[in-house]
This record gives sequence, C-alpha cells and structure tokens, in this order.
Amino acid sequence: MFIGYARTSTTDQVAGLEGQVRDLETKGCAKVYAEQISATSTHRSELAACMDNLRAGDVLVVTKPDRLARSTADLLALVKDIEGKDAALLILSMGGQELDTRNPTSKLMLTMLAAVAEFERDLMKERQSEGIAKAKAFGRYKRRKPLADSICKQVTERHKAGIGATALARELGISRMTVYRILRRKH
Repeated sequence: MFIGYARTSTTDQVAGLEGQVRDLETKGCAKVYAEQISATSTHRSELAACMDNLRAGDVLVVTKPDRLARSTADLLALVKDIEGKDAALLILSMGGQELDTRNPTSKLMLTMLAAVAEFERDLMKERQSEGIAKAKAFGRYKRRKPLADSICKQVTERHKAGIGATALARELGISRMTVYRILRRKH
C-alpha cells in the first residue's frame, strides 16, 4: 500500500501543502499524513503516526526529500527505519526523477544526492560565516539595535492597563513576538 507524507514549514504555506497532498493522492496513496511544522521541530506527530502505521510491503511516498528529512543523516536514518519495517521509500521528485529504495540504483542515487545537498548547505554556512567575519573586521557588521526604553516602558504600562499583545504590537509598530519578549523580560 502507498502511504503519503506531506509537510510544509509554516501554516501560511497552504497551497504548498495542498499541492503535495494532491500529488500523493494522484500517485495512489491510500492514506496521506500531512502537517505544517518545521522540520527542525523535535516532534512531528504526523510523521510519527505515519511511521507507526507503516507495515511490511508498504511504500512511504513523499514529493521531495526535504519534506521528510532535515539532513542527510536524518534521511538515511529514516530510510533505515523504513527498511527495518520491510517497507520502502518513494520520492516523487529527486532531481527530476523518482527514486524508489526498492531499486538499488535509486538507493545509491538517493544517498549521493542527499550527501551533495548537505555539502552545499555546509559550504553556504561557511561562506556566510566568512562574510560576517569580514564585515566585522571592517566594522560593518552590526547587530539589531536594542529597543528604546520608552517602547519597553509603554508595552509594560499599557499591558498592565489591559491592552492585549496584538493591539500593542499594532499600535507601536512592533511584532507580537517583540511584545511577548518585553513582557517576559520585565517579569
């Protein structure tokens, strides 16, 4: 049986999630587990449920590898878990072609492409770090300016007066998260 898993990182990516679900259903997935949560989240409940319900002979289908795993190591660990259940993984779009772990060539390609993707991410982080170091050396790298004490004071006072975080954020032109950080810091 084909079982699908779809994921987007944020709740505002509705069209992306719907597109994945559509592609998985078109492929013939009898059940599709879908969630909107960051891959870096410690617990992805739908993925856990999907893995729990995977049986021998099943094929877990995802549209792309980054919808399933956060890194090469994570992807390979998931493949090992899937194969430990005598099931398989099918990725619909891996460099323009399907990869199916029931096929040895696809397994090799999956491992190689995942390794290349991780290598590229590592290079990008290295270049970013070098750029930051260079900017610091020239005195051009500046952190975000701290909030003015007057804004912090306004947030604290107006919140005590019963104004909600959303209203405060809108009124002061700051994000709700900033309001919450100020309130947390003041208590």
